[in-house]
Amino acid sequence: MNIQTCLSPALFNLYPHQGKTVVIIDILRATSAICSAFEHGINKIIPVMTIEEAEAMQAKGYLAGGERDGVKLPQFDYGNSPYDFMTENTVGKDLVLTTTNGTKACKMAEGAANVVIGSFINMAAVAKYVSGLDNDVILFCSGWKDKFNIEDTLFAGALAEALMLQYRATTDCDSTQAAKYLYNEANSNIIQFIEKSSHRIRLRKLELERDINYCFMLNQSQTIPVLVNGEIIKLQNN
Repeated sequence: MNIQTCLSPALFNLYPHQGKTVVIIDILRATSAICSAFEHGINKIIPVMTIEEAEAMQAKGYLAGGERDGVKLPQFDYGNSPYDFMTENTVGKDLVLTTTNGTKACKMAEGAANVVIGSFINMAAVAKYVSGLDNDVILFCSGWKDKFNIEDTLFAGALAEALMLQYRATTDCDSTQAAKYLYNEANSNIIQFIEKSSHRIRLRKLELERDINYCFMLNQSQTIPVLVNGEIIKLQNN
């Protein structure tokens, strides 16, 4: 199992993904929120790229979640906070979700052998699952509007290290090595390490500090969301 890391959607065309496992990473906050939604009873999630697509599905009866630039879209039921889904109102429901970065990455990764949703919340479960698929892996950082960001890269480094240490994965990819190095530099206090990162500053201004803290909590969930035929579902019996 060889690991490559794509640090931005703008670079994804350089990483052929057919026949490979792609791990979608959008730590602040889409992939963390997706895990939270499944933990609290959501049945399935349909990621879409545009607000208009989400509105059309909302009109058909889907719950709708979405944000742009970190701000909840007012016409939708939920935003992109993991805390939004900590309610009984989600149990057994289907959700359409559109976000600034994460749902775009999901759509781009369609066509891979496997597409897995990764976050610090479910990292150990994802590492174990990915290791059993016997495919090469692309760690796909959603970034921020096609730009590099720190938090997704930190998770890529953490997951790469876990796969290499625990499951004997290998890498010949400089961006994977760089992500691992960055993670090891940050690991003693990740929250402090990202203090001046752009998205932390953005979310702080929106008074979403508790989201930041939640999204860096390690291994709170055994949930493994996977994208199948355009829908994110929760693997059973994982």
